[in-house]
Amino acid sequence: MRTRVRYGMLALVFVNVVINYLDRTNLAVAASSLSKDLQLDKVEMGLIFSAFGWAYALLQVPGGLLADRVVPRVLYAACLITWSLATIGQGFVRGFAGLFALRVATGTFEAPSYPINNRVVTSWFPEHERASSIALYVSGQFIGLAFLTPVLVTLQVYAGWQGLFVVTGLAGIIWGVVWYFFYRDPLDHPSVSDAELTYIEDGGGLFRGRKKAGTSVWSWHNLRQVFRNRTLWGVYIGQFAVNATLWFFLTWFPTYLVEYRGLSFIKSGYLASVPFLSACAGLLLSGFLSDHFTRKGISVSIARKTPIIAGLLLSVSIVGANYTDDTAMIIFYMALAFFGSGMALISWVFVSILSPKHLIGLTGGVFNFMGNLASIVVPIVIGFLAKDGDFKPALVFIGALGLAGACSYIFLVGKIERVNVQEEPVAVA
Repeated sequence: MRTRVRYGMLALVFVNVVINYLDRTNLAVAASSLSKDLQLDKVEMGLIFSAFGWAYALLQVPGGLLADRVVPRVLYAACLITWSLATIGQGFVRGFAGLFALRVATGTFEAPSYPINNRVVTSWFPEHERASSIALYVSGQFIGLAFLTPVLVTLQVYAGWQGLFVVTGLAGIIWGVVWYFFYRDPLDHPSVSDAELTYIEDGGGLFRGRKKAGTSVWSWHNLRQVFRNRTLWGVYIGQFAVNATLWFFLTWFPTYLVEYRGLSFIKSGYLASVPFLSACAGLLLSGFLSDHFTRKGISVSIARKTPIIAGLLLSVSIVGANYTDDTAMIIFYMALAFFGSGMALISWVFVSILSPKHLIGLTGGVFNFMGNLASIVVPIVIGFLAKDGDFKPALVFIGALGLAGACSYIFLVGKIERVNVQEEPVAVA
């Protein structure tokens, strides 16, 4: 009898992602009050928003290497607990330097998280279920934020921004312990049946023949391989564009509603959940539609690329908010743009499809590094563009990046097939 243990493992990853994004975005909820208490201007807040991204993006390659070397059960638990401790520390800061340093620490300890997610899904799911499984766990970032943003806003009202950081950090520590006790890889799980293992492996799941923990795939040769391929560069650029929209919502969006659009703090907290729900809907639609196309025999290139291109083009609609003062229409344009960005977030499926089999973690690290350069660039650029209180140029900037991402998938990403790695030259004595 074929078990379905893989869905239980996916549920654990889903919660990891919820915790992950709570600790990325609690600063956005706290920003308006925190900036006043610590006397930080918009340029300084832009730098604070980007602090996470400096560490997170720059450590993606090392994080990917760790994901290839250390079993997910141990590595994810360590990451959850350490970044949660850094989150708690943010509730006790007294100025720019301390907050910046702790945001860097949060980004540092979160860096391996998405390469681990990709390793888990690649191990537990056959290829024809890959896009929908990625959509389900990535949806955690939107479902969690949509339903918990009003909770975070209410928490801050009663406990202050300091209490907000402490509570979200404690939740991560508790969940890190839960993950360690319940997660197992396919060959180590006591409840998985041989039939399920066969189903996963026959469908392209990669849980046998992995390099053993402690071996390394690092070399300059391997790194060059994942940087030199044109198709990979196409998805790298596209991921930067997807993350540009995402990081606007994760950082400046609440400030945009409160300070530029004049909404109350409580009202902004509830309205902010609408775009996150829209992004979740776009992500799930895209993932299940893409897998449906694959099962119907439509080429992988069309099945995987079409939803992403359509989503990136839709994300350009964020510019529409510049042409209305009606709150409902502003939220509509924001929701439509984030719906499109959500559609494009199944792009992680290309790491599973394109990566050399023994370099999935390394390729995922490079992919996430390139995409998360947006977490550095976007908050800082918006801080400068909106320093006089006008967010219109910032929205044009985000829309232009969405268009550039769509063009990258159209013109750079060619036939979808696994990258063949050239053998590393052997020195002759």
